[in-house]
Amino acid sequence: MSTLTEPVEPVEVAPGYRAGRTLPLRVELVRQLKRRRTLIMGGVLAVLPFVLLVAFAIGGEPSGRDGRVTLMDTATASGANFAAVNLFVSAGFLLVIPVALFCGDTVASEAGWSSLRYLLAAPVPRTRLLLSKLAVGLGLSLAAMVLLPVVALAVGTAAYGWGPLQIPTGGALDPGTAAQRLVVVVGYVFVSQLVTAGLAFWLSTRTDAPLGAVGGAVGLTIVGNVLDAVTALGHWRDFLPAHWQFAWADAVQPDPEWSGMVQGATVSVTYAVVLFALAFRGFARKDIVS
Repeated sequence: MSTLTEPVEPVEVAPGYRAGRTLPLRVELVRQLKRRRTLIMGGVLAVLPFVLLVAFAIGGEPSGRDGRVTLMDTATASGANFAAVNLFVSAGFLLVIPVALFCGDTVASEAGWSSLRYLLAAPVPRTRLLLSKLAVGLGLSLAAMVLLPVVALAVGTAAYGWGPLQIPTGGALDPGTAAQRLVVVVGYVFVSQLVTAGLAFWLSTRTDAPLGAVGGAVGLTIVGNVLDAVTALGHWRDFLPAHWQFAWADAVQPDPEWSGMVQGATVSVTYAVVLFALAFRGFARKDIVS
């Protein structure tokens, strides 16, 4: 029996073309660093410690209520305490915004500018494009989380001196140990925000409106925080990433407790992996018309 199947001719490519060399990370990083939203977000995070410094200067040193001392009440004890307080007031919402912005305003912005199809026609493989976009988005998100405590530590040290990290429950951590613990805190905050990054990145591959992707990720993160406040959900809250967002406080204790951070990181990474996988799978099958 003869076959009617004709041999498939090999696809011709331009001399020197290598799919792995398209859209280098350096090029994508420079593009994103030059964007106005990146500069504005960096400026906002760098200014926050100065805003808190002025607030404490005007309102006086914080003091505990009803005999209870919180982390906020120790803000002026040292530069390390001031940095920890900046992370505390920012982790719940402010740090969500740069993550959603840098990961959500990636693919959607290219579609909004009608440049996405030209990138893919270059040709840049779809997986390569998403990997470059995601790597740069996560890198800028991490840079934003590092920028805030570094500036806060410098500002706090200049204003309140370099000293041990005073723990609200009693005791203190020497400056060297405190610096190491703050690095752990920043790392955990970054991991806990991977859910927001996953939501923003997935939405960015589903819409041509960057604001929709960024706003959707922020909105869903807020919904998670609201659900975590519903105590009637009981143990179901353990499956919410928001339930573990402040587990990093266990790292700034004389004897750190890691179980909460491990559970929180596990929940966050699990959600993030699923969302990233959905983004890659959906984009690979998507008709690009913009």
